[in-house]
Amino acid sequence: MPPVPPDAPGEGTPRGTAAGKARRWGSLARQALSGERESRGAPGSRATMCELYSKQDTLALRRKHIGPSCKVFFAADPIKIVRAQGQYMFDERGEQYLDCINNVAHVGHCHPEVVTAALKQMELLNTNSRFLHDNIVEYARRLSATLPETLSVCYFTNSGSEANDLALRLARQFRGHQDVITLDHAYHGHLSSLIEISPYKFRKGKDVKKEFVHVAPTPDTYRGKYREDHADPAGAYADEVKKIIEEAHNSGRKIAAFIAESMQSCGGQIIPPAGYFQKVAEYVHRAGGVFIADEVQVGFGRVGKHFWSFQMHGEDFVPDIVTMGKPMGNGHPMACVVTTKEIAESFSSSGMEYFNTYGGNPVSSAIGLAVLNVIESEDLQGNATRVGDYLTGLLNKQKAKHTLIGDIRGIGLFIGIDLVKDQQKRTPATDEAQHVIYKMKEKQVLLSADGPHRNVLKIKPPMCFTEEDAKFMVDQLDEILTVVEEAIGAKSESMTSENTPCRTKMPNEAQSELLSEGTSDPRENPSRKRNGLCTDKHSLLSKRLKT
Repeated sequence: MPPVPPDAPGEGTPRGTAAGKARRWGSLARQALSGERESRGAPGSRATMCELYSKQDTLALRRKHIGPSCKVFFAADPIKIVRAQGQYMFDERGEQYLDCINNVAHVGHCHPEVVTAALKQMELLNTNSRFLHDNIVEYARRLSATLPETLSVCYFTNSGSEANDLALRLARQFRGHQDVITLDHAYHGHLSSLIEISPYKFRKGKDVKKEFVHVAPTPDTYRGKYREDHADPAGAYADEVKKIIEEAHNSGRKIAAFIAESMQSCGGQIIPPAGYFQKVAEYVHRAGGVFIADEVQVGFGRVGKHFWSFQMHGEDFVPDIVTMGKPMGNGHPMACVVTTKEIAESFSSSGMEYFNTYGGNPVSSAIGLAVLNVIESEDLQGNATRVGDYLTGLLNKQKAKHTLIGDIRGIGLFIGIDLVKDQQKRTPATDEAQHVIYKMKEKQVLLSADGPHRNVLKIKPPMCFTEEDAKFMVDQLDEILTVVEEAIGAKSESMTSENTPCRTKMPNEAQSELLSEGTSDPRENPSRKRNGLCTDKHSLLSKRLKT
């Protein structure tokens, strides 16, 4: 079983006492929310209190009324979550899951201080930001205080996608340039303007790269063009951007912006090499463009030592525009663009008013303030450093033990486990990764896989994650990888002796999940066979392993 959370139904106090003392889960949240729900559920059964339909009915209604392109986690065997608390989620049967992927519930699911702040402000007033109100300006003041001094003007929105779209508008208005440089495998949002600059998306669909979009290599020192053995990978990757700028200028085009996540998330938990952003910013500024740092996934102290991930690159690097979202409201839709006074005044000079009905409303601002308070009062940045270092240490021990682990990378509570079929060739272990996340779910640990090959296990849990949680997660992963590697070894020996090609097929559900997430059809990928032996391990593992 996963570690027991504070105030879990039918359980005692948490073994993670330090974290338990820091958080007062349960009482305030229950007082604020329990009344109506308890009247609908059976006495003592908190799980059923939030359930309107059976799981089967929920699935049927979802298929009927929700767009088919809107996917769920674990599509082959989805879980129905009805309640969450801290770093734990509960399904309709009351089963507890350790949440290792929910960076949206930044300070913990249903944190009582956040819930209370929302409730109190909703009882008093919620209206749009054209009315004068203290909450929006107080939040802007507090938020700006976490950033370099030049970043002092805020525009509030409701999602990271809205924030990134607005950042592009600011950048294009500033100098009148239009072109954007983005990183390969990047994802910046679901709006049309952002799909256009997100190779993670447009390379998977029928869209072609627009003429005003320029794609630079991802600064990946593990699997990228310039690796860890290169004398200056930061300089080499930055020179790729410089080359793009020169080619654009030779074609009569002008660069408006370079946009990048401070640490690439969907691209596979990529940490840029030191010095890369400084050099890129120099080239972009020289071309008349601005640097946009996308902190939607990785901001608000997740890296531990710094409040913003871009700050780990040094004090000599300051972006021109910063976007933020997901963790900002701890699950409440809230996002922001912060920029310089010069860029903001340029945007205003266009004569077009910017207005967002819900952006920065009193309730959102109250929630945002509560999140900032909790990060500080519970030392969640310190927790990210302590637990992140502990977790990384545990995972590096697993790397020495398991041939499937090719790389462990990350900072604070933003970590990726790169699974490989061959450590020398660094061949992505896509099918094995999918198998692992399903087996981890069976052990009540929620992980996801991402990256261009969907072989990187993503760890970005709520910031109240404890060392006990980390140990439990790694223990389950160790057990699963051990069984997987034993099965692979046994199958390899059998196939070598038989010297016959693989004729096994991936189960339909697992294959559908892989295809729905954008990977190519394994039946059409020649790399799935090597030396006449089966390298499609997912089908083997799904059929043979019962952990």
